[in-house]
Amino acid sequence: MSLEKITQFTSKTMVLEAENIDTDQIIPARFLTTTVREGLGKLAFYDWRYNEAGLPVNSDPFAGKDSGIHQILVGGDNFGCGSSREHAPWALVDFGFRAVISTKVADIFKNNALKNGLLPIEVEPKVHAELLAAPGVELTIDLERREIIRPDHWRQSFEVDPFGRQCLLDGIDPLGFLQSCETDIEKFEARQT
Repeated sequence: MSLEKITQFTSKTMVLEAENIDTDQIIPARFLTTTVREGLGKLAFYDWRYNEAGLPVNSDPFAGKDSGIHQILVGGDNFGCGSSREHAPWALVDFGFRAVISTKVADIFKNNALKNGLLPIEVEPKVHAELLAAPGVELTIDLERREIIRPDHWRQSFEVDPFGRQCLLDGIDPLGFLQSCETDIEKFEARQT
């Protein structure tokens, strides 16, 4: 599948300080009835944003945030824990996020994110605290160099799975990668017969 390429982008951050944000908070289980990604953004953090009647709540952390401007989510420690569901990164990407930064991103969520066009970044607690204390700060994410950069030239490197990184740089998911190797696969298979 084709995804939006991530090489380098600049965005303001949106901060959710809560720790242990699980996948059911990112997208409640009652919304997992679709295999279509489009439209899930409006359901992201639904129970944090709306009451039982579906009306916006005053404490909505997304209120006034423009997904075209706020494409980097800085979440609390252990972001994306809980059950495995691809719907969680689907919802975040459809909302407009391109990266999630935390001190710890849960492994299953991290893998699902990389496969679905969302860059999970882990940083040291000191860097994380600085980002949490500065909501709306402008950052540049440079995936090619694996760096986070502020306008004051502050830089922070980060690690990312090499295969996942290459897929994001190319704008493809793992299936798209396999499809791009179809000719080589056919040649290999021909040699085996």
